[in-house]
This record gives sequence, structure tokens and C-alpha cells, in this order.
Amino acid sequence: MNYTEMLAVAFAEAQAGFEEGGVPVGAALFAADGKLLGRGRNRRVQDNDPSVHGETDAFRKAGRQTSYRDKILVTTLAPCWYCSGLIRQFNIGTVVVGESVNFAGHLDWLREAGVKIVELNDSACIDLMSRFIAQSPRIWFEDIGEDCC
Repeated sequence: MNYTEMLAVAFAEAQAGFEEGGVPVGAALFAADGKLLGRGRNRRVQDNDPSVHGETDAFRKAGRQTSYRDKILVTTLAPCWYCSGLIRQFNIGTVVVGESVNFAGHLDWLREAGVKIVELNDSACIDLMSRFIAQSPRIWFEDIGEDCC
């Protein structure tokens, strides 16, 4: 499995979200054979909908699957509680994380549930999120549920 190529799909979504003025988190859901099932991005600012995180958008666009245990969710940033809950609720087997430097997410909680976590520490993901946090701290802290500024 080429996780770097899979991350490129999610990163393109994150970049599009950044250019739209939204939170630059992109994600994609893949089948076990690497087939792309769905891709998406955090659109909570663009759609004025707090439930549209990158992972949830990709998950919804993938459509109903009979099982998620063999699926691979690729995300540019470590998942928040909301998205981690989705991963555990549907028993997604593998999560590939572009970066966990700007936000550590809840990777240990996912590992405890038996989720395989692959951290890529991708410099492009780190840089894009760093730029966004510096440029839009209020939106960022609103997105992760913390107070700011």
C-alpha cells in the first residue's frame, strides 16, 4: 500500500479547503485494495455546518459499506474526538495520519481500540496547518473546541 500516494488525495482536499478560507483538513477513505471510496475536507466554515470535518465528509461521500474493518482512512491531521469517535463507531481498521505535530489528536485512544495507526509526519501537512493556525487562530480553536485569543 502506498500511503504517500493516498495522502496526496487527502492533501489536495486540505489545500482546497485552505484556499476556500476553511480549516485545511482533508481526508479520503480507501478500500483494502487501495480503491478510493470517498474524499472530502473540513467545510464547517464554508457550509456553516460544524459537523463537516474532513474525515466525516470523506466517510459520507464513500457511501454505505457493509464493513469498515478493512478500510483505510487517510487524514492530513490527527483526528479530533468527533472524528475519532466515528472511526471507533464504525470500526475502521487503519488510519493514516499526515501529521500530529500541530494537533496530537487521540491516536492512543484509537490504538487502544485496535486501530492500526500510521503516522507519516508529512512536512507539507505540517506547514499548511501551521500557516492556517497563524492566520486564523479563532477559527482553529473554535474547530478543536478550545478557547482562544
